[in-house]
Amino acid sequence: MARRLNAGARQGGGIAGPKLAPNPMALEAMSAFLRHTNGRMPPYPEAIMSNADLADIHAYLQSIPRSPDYKSIPLLNR
Repeated sequence: MARRLNAGARQGGGIAGPKLAPNPMALEAMSAFLRHTNGRMPPYPEAIMSNADLADIHAYLQSIPRSPDYKSIPLLNR
């Protein structure tokens, strides 16, 4: 799984690809994207990434909290 899990600007993200967290895309959409991508990123069939592993990655991405508002960080408001 050393390959990047993004597909570049064509998938709605910037050069680095779409934002993964917080608030990742729905598990079903992530699965469809990873299994059937036709961009520069190769697809990840179930033989390479199991549905359980994909669900674990999705759960991890959901667990990442939002960044605090910059206005609440004193150092950034000097």
